[in-house]
Amino acid sequence: MVLGSLGAAVLALDAANLILYANGGAEQMFACGSAYLCNHPITDFLPADSPVLALLDQTRGECSSISEHGITLDTPRTGHRTVTVQVSPITEMPGCLVVSLHEQSIALKIGAQLTSRHAARSVTAMASILAHEVKNPLSGIRGAAQLLEQNASEDDCILTRLICDEADRIVALVDRMEIFSDNPNVVRQPVNIHRVLEHVRRIAEAGFARHLRLVENYDPSLPDVLGDRDQLIQVFLNLVKNAAEAAPEDGGEIVLSTGYQHGIRLALPGSETKRHLPLVVSIQDNGPGIPEDLWPNLFDAFVTTKVSGTGLGLALVAKIVGDHGGIIEFDSVPRRTIFRVMLPMVQDGDR
Repeated sequence: MVLGSLGAAVLALDAANLILYANGGAEQMFACGSAYLCNHPITDFLPADSPVLALLDQTRGECSSISEHGITLDTPRTGHRTVTVQVSPITEMPGCLVVSLHEQSIALKIGAQLTSRHAARSVTAMASILAHEVKNPLSGIRGAAQLLEQNASEDDCILTRLICDEADRIVALVDRMEIFSDNPNVVRQPVNIHRVLEHVRRIAEAGFARHLRLVENYDPSLPDVLGDRDQLIQVFLNLVKNAAEAAPEDGGEIVLSTGYQHGIRLALPGSETKRHLPLVVSIQDNGPGIPEDLWPNLFDAFVTTKVSGTGLGLALVAKIVGDHGGIIEFDSVPRRTIFRVMLPMVQDGDR
């Protein structure tokens, strides 16, 4: 029970490296249940050249505990993770070992999420400035162009219409950015995340993702999320739409998953109270992946891989998730990109 409540992945191995025990953290890391992990060799889940296997041999040879930082796990089950590995012999069981895998990248992802929140706040401030300082002059410019058009020649009318069209285009962009403005009156309430995802799936299948295969892998036992239903729909609609645009026309697939994990706490915006973020919603596609040079700034405004994109979609997603006290992170390699949104669950005092 004690080991099961740890956020770190803990495995017990016999002398032949068969898994005897796996806690909840291991289930989360390897994306499968303990019943499947147990009685399988650890080499079924790690590549033969993994540094973890070398640490197992070294621990048995020296009969002492060994730990190493900064080991990379990169497998289809684990995704790309940076972990601290600690291996200790079990004195009462010769040859048997306890392996602890503690993900270092969680702290890095939280730091990146906080950076994304700061970026979103910068966009919020910019949107407010644009709304007040840009839209009013643009209205005057457009009105002046319309007055000039009344007495202009046909050739000059083309130019005045161009002025009006460009003014309208800038106003439309400012209007899109106004959605970043702070909204302190958002009321958080219990939301069934599966109903949100079902709503998003129906929209996707009826429109932009009708040519793709959508797969659902849900944990029906999850409690409600503490949040705003409409905003959560917007978050996952944006993520699924991005996945649909990235997935190939032939054989394209999007996987919607939910799950429960331990070990992450973060304060809600405007509150000193820290909440657990155990609810994980994953959106996975089999597209070409995100270019590595975009990773550090992916959630910043105006960063996009689309020719006609404005780069506001993921910035808005990061802001909404941050307003809910959650975290969004991603892993991307060719043929497998996953966005994970970690959210707080409803507690007794929230109802």
